Amino acid sequence: MLSTPFALVALCLLAVAGLLRAEALDHRAAKALCKLTASSAFVALAVVLGALHTAHGRWLLLALLLSWVGDACLLSQRSAWFLSGLGAFLLGHVAFAVAFATAHPNGPSAAAGLAVMSIVGAQALRWMWPSLPGPFRVAVGAYVLAIVGMCATAIGLTAATGVWLYGVGAVAFAASDLAVARERFVQPGLVNRLWGLPLYYVAQLLLAWTLRTAPAP
Repeated sequence: MLSTPFALVALCLLAVAGLLRAEALDHRAAKALCKLTASSAFVALAVVLGALHTAHGRWLLLALLLSWVGDACLLSQRSAWFLSGLGAFLLGHVAFAVAFATAHPNGPSAAAGLAVMSIVGAQALRWMWPSLPGPFRVAVGAYVLAIVGMCATAIGLTAATGVWLYGVGAVAFAASDLAVARERFVQPGLVNRLWGLPLYYVAQLLLAWTLRTAPAP
């Protein structure tokens, strides 16, 4: 019989499979149900793994909760809800960065990560920029900065602890955002969701699972 953490991982992945099916069929109610179930599962996973017991865990939990809010906002296609979701995810990236910082990442490795991710972020902005409506340019620019900072601290923490989940989870989360950007601003299509959604949820599960593999004091 599966323990609760593994059951929550299984629930999340099953809900993601249902979400992809709902996306393919364009079934709005099923999309909402599956998406919020999957997102609730990764939040619950963090709680079960002890997120409330440390400052690191509480920041991580806050980040996951903000991701849940962002997921709910992105169920709507309206620009106002998209901007609200963007804001929630931006704050989520900041909360992740603070969570990683509380666990004492390796400074030189974080600096190297910052340099590399800054180049990647600049290229992503260059790719999106011609397609960004004016009101979105400042918001998306700030969002990219938050992602770069989050990934840099995660890379530094992986270097300090040897736990690959931090760096891989953070970079996977950032990569999944490219699917959202392509869907919203560049070239909409089901293919964006078919690879972006599984990558996003795997990233969130990995980041939540760090609480089991390397709990911070």
